[in-house]
Amino acid sequence: MPRILVVFGTRPEAIKLWPVIVELERQPDTEVSVCVTAQHRSMLDQVLETAGLTPDYDLDLMRDAQSLDALTARILTGLGPVLDEVKPDCVVVQGDTATAMSASLAAYYKKVPVAHIEAGLRSGNIYEPWPEEVARRVIGTIARYHFAPTRRAADALRAEGVPGNVVFQTGNTVIDALLMTKAKLDRDRSRVAGLAPLSERFSGKRILLVTCHRRESFGAGIDEIMDALLELAERGDVGIIFPIHPNPAVRGPVQARLAKHPAIALIEPQDYPHFVRLLDIAHLVLTDSGGIQEEAPALGKPVLVLRNTTERGEGVDAGTARLVGTDRTRIVSETNRLLDDAEAYAAMAEAHSPFGDGHAASRIAAILARMSDTAPSPVQVVGNTDAHRARADAYRVFRERRAVARAVGGHR
Repeated sequence: MPRILVVFGTRPEAIKLWPVIVELERQPDTEVSVCVTAQHRSMLDQVLETAGLTPDYDLDLMRDAQSLDALTARILTGLGPVLDEVKPDCVVVQGDTATAMSASLAAYYKKVPVAHIEAGLRSGNIYEPWPEEVARRVIGTIARYHFAPTRRAADALRAEGVPGNVVFQTGNTVIDALLMTKAKLDRDRSRVAGLAPLSERFSGKRILLVTCHRRESFGAGIDEIMDALLELAERGDVGIIFPIHPNPAVRGPVQARLAKHPAIALIEPQDYPHFVRLLDIAHLVLTDSGGIQEEAPALGKPVLVLRNTTERGEGVDAGTARLVGTDRTRIVSETNRLLDDAEAYAAMAEAHSPFGDGHAASRIAAILARMSDTAPSPVQVVGNTDAHRARADAYRVFRERRAVARAVGGHR
């Protein structure tokens, strides 16, 4: 009977691991324990409540204004006794957080195999995203099982020397969580009744959904983003909804500059059902979040990425996302283009999402349930990747033709 310990600490990890935990608990002869570090306390608790998850261990490690080095140390020392008590055959981590990296290191010190969900994402720049890029590389060095969401991620791992028989291309579990949640909301819209005042306030306007929290944007980058939002808010035909991250480096400046504009609604971070509903009603999304780059395209929402690099280049290649950085002029220009050019908007909205089919969690659970010292053969590619590639190629041709037409004045 495999004994599996799942460790997470933030809202994104909880969302993406929720379907995996559900599927692991369905596996016969598999014992599952859940440990949360509470790296982000309140935002994590939202997801735990929504998913109906009760952790077996809650380290409750969050501190106000916590530094990454102190947090990492607390996670390492906090997880040691949990590993000693559970004696897991495998520790499961997700993504690129301090919790995921520290849990992998703690497991390594105990010689416990690590399974990394959402493995292989790389931007190629250790300072963008910071510190997530290095966290992923550290986990990739330690992990025995690598669950890559896409072919690009799987290829990146193989290029780094990870043996092919321990790399599994499964799709991204966030699509599982998104589709599960949207199906529930489609059956019962009362679950998200809290958004009714916002819908009424911006009735007849197109919604721009904005999120911003990346450390590399603190200071000048966030100022530029806010300048862009204030300019866009003056259009008169849009409503901007901005769930504010609790980090004081974001919350303070955003509230000081944007709170009084009638076209901008600053709201608290939403629980997952309400956030899925926000994605559903949005016309387009401006974000520096990695997960939202995956979620929004699955609902047909174009994404302008408020970053200079992304480890989720599949969305850019497929035409569902566009990098705009934190420069005010570029953010305004690209947003106006999508608002004013129906053809450009449709090209992004109709591009196929490359991130999964909603069955990643069941594939991962099945592999973990039969794990042994000799890893099984890799799971083959999920979905019709030839179709994904064809759509991406078509989008590139579309962009090239538009560029030529604009150069000769043949298209507005």
